[in-house]
Amino acid sequence: MLMGIFVSSVPAFATDAENPYRISGNVQLDGEPLEGVRLVIDGPGGEQEVETDANGQWRVGVPERGETYTVTLDEETLPEGIAVVDPEDDSPNIKEVEMGQGGRATVNFFIGEGERNVTGFFDQFVQRIIQGLSFGLMLALAAIGLSLVYGTTGISNFAHGEMVTFGAVIAAALVGPASLALPWWLGFPVAVVLSAVLGLVMDMALWRPLRRRRVGIVQLMIVSIGLSLAMRYTFQFFIGGGTIQLPGSNAPRIPLFGTVELSVIDLASLAICIVVIVAFALWLTRSRIGKATRAISDNPSLAAASGIDVDFVVRIVWILAGALAGLAGILYAYYRPGIRWDMGAQILLLMFAAVILGGLGTAYGALVGAIIVGIVVEVSSLWIPSDLKYASALFILIVILLFRPQGILGRRERIG
Repeated sequence: MLMGIFVSSVPAFATDAENPYRISGNVQLDGEPLEGVRLVIDGPGGEQEVETDANGQWRVGVPERGETYTVTLDEETLPEGIAVVDPEDDSPNIKEVEMGQGGRATVNFFIGEGERNVTGFFDQFVQRIIQGLSFGLMLALAAIGLSLVYGTTGISNFAHGEMVTFGAVIAAALVGPASLALPWWLGFPVAVVLSAVLGLVMDMALWRPLRRRRVGIVQLMIVSIGLSLAMRYTFQFFIGGGTIQLPGSNAPRIPLFGTVELSVIDLASLAICIVVIVAFALWLTRSRIGKATRAISDNPSLAAASGIDVDFVVRIVWILAGALAGLAGILYAYYRPGIRWDMGAQILLLMFAAVILGGLGTAYGALVGAIIVGIVVEVSSLWIPSDLKYASALFILIVILLFRPQGILGRRERIG
């Protein structure tokens, strides 16, 4: 089986006021056009469906330039015994294309004869469990920082997603294409350190002055929303609306057991997450500052009265939250794969779901909640469309909170 994709500029077509730009292409089998093949184009302006004509051609109008559109070829509409197969791509029938300033783009599918690879349900389930665990551990890195910030300051930081994006963007600037071309073993640690510096700067320049002015929690939350929007569109200004890949994102997969396959990057991501989380747990339970952090999360007033420097500990928490978010951003860039200006915002609700599910303000709760969310998100895609898999985690959150409002590891609080 051979499948090729080609993206380029194409001649102008007739336009209309609502969709003045065009995406078009061909679907061919061994050089012969395929008629009646269904394609779904998703992006700004909503989802559109189109079928190839007698010449194997298709085209749709889209409303925006500089945006990324996803083109999905429905394999069920291909002739019997024909499939889109690419050993280097898990989903060769799904491709992204960026609409350039010319307003025209093409996605061509050139298909050869072959058979669809059919994987049993149990094998798919095991594969999704492994992927969910990997996603959950990566999500936990970001959620732990978010939970610590809430526990020590009471701030629901809606800009935490942009702190995740920051780590990935800085990593791309250091080791990615058209970058400083540093080796990954140097560039990635530097990106994590700069993410920690971002957390420090945010606390020094914004959050500490607001705390000293005794600004209310609701006002702080609104400030974090504004900060999130400002950072998000700053990223878009510098990197554009496309997707940037980090080196090694196309690493070959290694068979582990059954049909489970993971790349070297996936295995390294799992190992890094486990090592960092274990190290953080030891820091939180054994070190003096870690114990002080837990004390402030339990009762800030009592902690201050007992001689703990609350401002110093909170600053350490912001530094750690920034470092963990930056590391999570780098790992998430490989998991997606790719870096986008809004990648952190896409998983922000999942981070909050993990924190609330595990118990507000508890780092271990954030870890447990993130693993549950990651597994539910991946496994649910066996039954529901992948576009809705994030919603499944929020549904599980609602169900659990109906029976345990304080979260899995949270403490029941008295109200009134």
